[in-house]
Amino acid sequence: MNKYAAAVLLALSAGSSNANTKATSNIEFLNSYAVLPAGHNLPFSEAVKVNDKVYLSGQIGIQPGTTKLVEGGIGPESKQTMENIRASLNAHGLSMKDIFKCTIMLADIKEWPEFNKVYTKFFSRPYPARSAFSTNGLALGARVEVECIATVSS
Repeated sequence: MNKYAAAVLLALSAGSSNANTKATSNIEFLNSYAVLPAGHNLPFSEAVKVNDKVYLSGQIGIQPGTTKLVEGGIGPESKQTMENIRASLNAHGLSMKDIFKCTIMLADIKEWPEFNKVYTKFFSRPYPARSAFSTNGLALGARVEVECIATVSS
């Protein structure tokens, strides 16, 4: 068998084994209205559960049941953002301890220390994996947005 034929045979066998072992995903769209007002027309789900993982949409520091940001800047917004994450998780039978990854978006990266003071009050060791970046504009003029991924315990 020449090299070309061997490569084709290898590629075909790899493709067929991938097709046979592909897992079927169980996708569930979660909307509790624990944070956003009931009947909102925003084009996203609060969270999406795929198998044993829950992907939370980014949360900002809005007052629950409204689309109005809390006043006072990065500190109060950070606290409300984290409380909104907790409320959303609790509505779906999860807790902050189920989070294993967070992504933080800040309107101004210089506000990282203030955000971090609040963030560390909502988690204990071992902390979730985390990344952060500064962005040019968040929804409703927010100072911070946080999205998280949690795992569903058996």
